[in-house]
Amino acid sequence: MLTKTLDIYKTSFSGLSKEVWLLSLIMLVNRSGTMVLPFLTLYLTGPDMNRSLSDAGFVMALFGLGSVLGAFIGGKLSDRSGFHRVQLFSLLFGGILFIVLGQIKSYHLICVFTFLLSLVNESFRPANSSAIAYFSRSQNRTRSYSLNRLAINLGWAVGASMGGLVAAYNYELLFWIDGITNLFAAALFYFLFRPAGDKSKPKETEHLSNVNHSAYRDKYYILFIVLVSLFAMGFFQLFTTVPNYMRDELKLNEPFIGGIMAINGLIIVLIEMVLIYHLEKKNRNMDLIILGLVLCALAFPIMLLPGPSKLVALGMILMMTIGEIITMPFMNTYWTLRSNDSNRGQYAALYTMAWGFSQVVGPYVSARIVEESSFNTLYLSMTMVFLVCALGFQFLKREARFTKP
Repeated sequence: MLTKTLDIYKTSFSGLSKEVWLLSLIMLVNRSGTMVLPFLTLYLTGPDMNRSLSDAGFVMALFGLGSVLGAFIGGKLSDRSGFHRVQLFSLLFGGILFIVLGQIKSYHLICVFTFLLSLVNESFRPANSSAIAYFSRSQNRTRSYSLNRLAINLGWAVGASMGGLVAAYNYELLFWIDGITNLFAAALFYFLFRPAGDKSKPKETEHLSNVNHSAYRDKYYILFIVLVSLFAMGFFQLFTTVPNYMRDELKLNEPFIGGIMAINGLIIVLIEMVLIYHLEKKNRNMDLIILGLVLCALAFPIMLLPGPSKLVALGMILMMTIGEIITMPFMNTYWTLRSNDSNRGQYAALYTMAWGFSQVVGPYVSARIVEESSFNTLYLSMTMVFLVCALGFQFLKREARFTKP
């Protein structure tokens, strides 16, 4: 039984290019220091800063605005200058800005530097996504992105769990750790990943749809981006209002909150690659996205159920994690199948911008809903948003070009 299980894992990870593994290793190092974002609202509303939830939501909205602009710029530069330079620049200067932000105590300066940090840091994502698409093939592209997500979530599990312990001791250390891991990732990228990589041609030449077309004129893709934005508004509650709800309403402490968040990453690490290896063979990508959205929609009502606080929090995280695992890899497949080497940066940028836009709108609106009404109203609203997204993807399912070439 053990041998069979190991063989399944081995098969799930086989056939991926060396470059995809290197990119995922660098992502793992980078994300292992992810401690600031999950605890930023707690930091701002805690005794050190003593700001309101609306003030914290505004800072998160600025982070989102910076990520939108950073994604747009990162996508443009990836198409023009290559994804290597953009990733290296983002990791290096993002690390410096994390350290600087941790030294600032003025709320207004925190707003400014949070925006700058996000602008630089989020330019990494479309460049990294373009690189993953470039160094993978159609038959293993979803798994290539899943490996990258595995690295992100393994790093997230380490960062979130350790971050809870660090936050209980000193919030300022979170910024130092996040900055140093960024700089270490930049050093690894510089020494391990050759700049000539994005000029070399992969062995397989793929002919995808929308050759020489702009992503900004692809009407089906724009609808997809709107739906992703709505989905992201709900998903980002994990990093904004959910930690506050767990602390203030469920009466859980920071180390437990960090640990419960780490479970999300650990489950993804353990099962996503194997699950995606089997699911991608079915070629039912849109159906899987819809199923994942419905599962995510069910996560928020769980948190409002009566019962032991720790079990309620665990149930919510488990449901959201399973939905995320089923949904997100195939969302990546959608945009890669609509792009090619000449416009991939645009498609990656729009996809990243969708998440950034949600960070602009979602945190502030969510905080206002909580302050004007309650957490219950917010989370029931997010349930409806996810269900609307599922209906939207049901409409997109009719678009034939989603299927693999």
